Formats: sequence, structure tokens, C-alpha cells
Amino acid sequence: MVDREVIVARFIETGKILPAAKASGVSHTTARRVLVEEGLISREGILPKSADGTKDRFLALVPQGRTATAAAREVGVHPATGSGWLRGIRHIRGGRIYPDGTVVDYTNKTVYKQSVTSAVISDRYLSLEDRVAIADGLIVKDSLRVIAARIGKHVSSVSREVRAYRGEDGRYLPYQADRAAVAARARPKQSKLVVNAVLRAAVEEGLARKLSPEQISHRLRRDHPDDESMRVSHETIYQALYFQARGGLKKEVQLALRSGRTRRKPQRKPGERYQRFTDEMIMISERPAEVEDRAVPGHWEGDLIVGAQHKSAIGTLVERNTRYTMLLHLPDGHDAETVRDALIASIGTLPEHLRGSLTWDQGAEMAGHKQFSMATDMTVYFCDPASPWQRGSNENTNGLLRQYFPKGTDLSIYGPEDLEHVAQELNGRPRKTLGWDTPAERLRNLVTTQ
Repeated sequence: MVDREVIVARFIETGKILPAAKASGVSHTTARRVLVEEGLISREGILPKSADGTKDRFLALVPQGRTATAAAREVGVHPATGSGWLRGIRHIRGGRIYPDGTVVDYTNKTVYKQSVTSAVISDRYLSLEDRVAIADGLIVKDSLRVIAARIGKHVSSVSREVRAYRGEDGRYLPYQADRAAVAARARPKQSKLVVNAVLRAAVEEGLARKLSPEQISHRLRRDHPDDESMRVSHETIYQALYFQARGGLKKEVQLALRSGRTRRKPQRKPGERYQRFTDEMIMISERPAEVEDRAVPGHWEGDLIVGAQHKSAIGTLVERNTRYTMLLHLPDGHDAETVRDALIASIGTLPEHLRGSLTWDQGAEMAGHKQFSMATDMTVYFCDPASPWQRGSNENTNGLLRQYFPKGTDLSIYGPEDLEHVAQELNGRPRKTLGWDTPAERLRNLVTTQ
């Protein structure tokens, strides 16, 4: 029988597999397999933590105010080694593996790329890198909230992860947790009505009695209160029926369902769109006539001009009456929260009588429109889908701005001073539609006459 405790203890003491194998009387291969299962090494032989605790001590010193060089010297390693630990570099015999999968093999003097241990199938799930970051945070005794903020996840996700994959000794092992999560991930499986003949017969009997799927589902729960195998949701029954209908059993479906339908009935009218945001939008059709005819100043149109690969953006605001332009600096991205805060800051510089309304398209960056309205007391009106002409002043201004910010370029290189310079140039141009006044002159008149 393999004595796992002896293998683990000897490995932690020596940092080598062979002494651990000899101490427990097993082969090197068996000892290595045990250590992989315990999360002390990976299948590639990578140590997630230094066996003698040196890495743990190093990572504990850095948050206390030590520089990486000072912490490395204090625990007795080369500063480059400590720097590598901070950067997520993992050491193997005669080489290193970088977080992106690049392997540097000093023995054979080669550099190549290997696939990472686990693929990220969605940002909703934790990646191996996230799990390593969680383990490192726990080592230095960071709170779960701090760890969650560092990796961009909700604290409850981190809490569930640590609680689910702690070992018997209380340690969280990231590589072992990642393998367990991959193994537990849901796979396509057959419907209960396919694999359970008794349940299928009960459902067919209920359909023959003209019962609805919902009635069948609830009746099975009552008739078989202690038998989990006799539970099925009404949605599963509907899906099975519609699947059969697509397979050519339309007659049977028409007999089974009172409606006689062979497919789901759409719950929306033709051309009707789903609600774009959680908070209800006010559409442009509800915008007052005084805004439409530009008779009253203080009503703005807004949009984003985006850079290469949609990775950078600049916010644009145009006042409908004067064509005055304001540009929003967005150095940290153009998500809804960032755009909302930038809008609030810019609108906050205006006098109250110039804060009438804002018209925008249905871009995802305006998901925080309700919070913006509450902070500025400005109503946000949304254009119809694919209708840029409903913000004509803003579209025209965006075209002018492309002279300064060409399409396909990185807009993050422009600072607030650059944006202010461009806005001043646009606002200093005489406009035919303004009787050859400039937007700056028109806005100045509005500010000084109030």
C-alpha cells in the first residue's frame, strides 16, 4: 500500500522525488504520480511553491514593504529568481516556463511554446492563472475581497473556489483545483427521458391523458415524493416533444399538445427587439419638440469614436444648438462604468441651464445611463437601431474628428491636453449653419447672458 503521507513529507523536506520514493518503498513513477495528485508538482514537473518554503517566505515579505531584491536576499535566492516568482515564471529542471506557455530549455538551448494547462472557455470561469493568483494571495494572507479585485472576479466566486478545493490540511492547491474543475465541467448528456424508460413511459401516459407538461411534472413529484429518478421539469418535456417534431413526429406532437404546435411560438412581435439594458430606455420618439428643433440650448448628442481593434476610444459630446464639442478622455477603457463617470465629470463643468438632455445610440457603453441621469439630472434619449442620422450633429463632428484621429489607429496615445487642443480647434471654426459664428462664440454668449 502506498504511504502518501510519507511521500509528501519527504518531498517537502528534500524537494526531490527520488528520496520520497525510497522513503515509502515505491518506484519513482509512483511517487511522482502521488505528488501530482497532491498538487505539489504538475504533470510537467513544475513546483507551484518552492518545496522548502523559500518562495512562500519571499512572497510574504514583498507585501510588507520589502523590495523584490531585498526580499530575495533575505530568503537566500538570486534577485532574478524572486523577480521571476512575482511575474509568474515557473522553474523546471534545466529551464523555465513563462505564464504564456513559453518554455526556455537551458539544457538543450531551445525556446518553444507549449499549450497552457487549461483553456479559458469563458471569462465567467476561473482560469489556471486566476487559481495561481488566488493561491499566491492566500499565501501572503490577502483577504478574499482583495484577491477577487486583483483577478477581476466577484468575491463570492473566489470564496466558493477556495471552499470547494481546499485540501484536508486546509491548503488551496491551484493545479489540483484546476484539474478537478475541468473534470467536473458539464458535458453534453442525454435527456432523462431518453435514458430513463420508466420516466418516459409515465410522461407518455400523461400526454395520452391530455395533461400539459407542467401538470405532468408536478404530478410526478407528488406521486413519487421519495424517488428522484421520477422527477422531470416541464421544460425538459417540451424540449423532447419539439425535438421529436423536428425528427418527423409532427402527428404525435399535435396529438400530445393541446396547442398542436410543432415548434415554439416567438414571444416577440416581428421586428421587435429585446430590451437593450436592465434600466428602461427612453426612446428618441419621446424627446420633446423643443429639443428636436434646436430652439432651446443645453441638449447634447454623444457617441464614441473607437481606435484599432476597438481597444481604445474617445468620447464625443456635441451641443445641438451651438455645435460646441467636448471630448472625453478614456485612458482606462470604454466600458459602461468608465464612460458613465467620464460623462458625469464633463457635464459637471457646465452651468445648470446647459444641462438639458443627452441623445445617444444603443451602445453597450451606456448601460449606466440611469446612474448618469441621477447624477446630472439630465434625461438620456436613445436613438432607434441603425439610425445614426438621429444624432446628425454628432455624426458630422465625428467625421471632422477623424482628420485628427484616423481610423485604425491607437487612440490611447492621446492625452487630455491633445483632446483639449483638438476641441478648441473645432470650436474655433466658423460654421455656415451658425451664420459664420464659431461654436465657442455661441456658447460664450449663452453662458454670459444667463
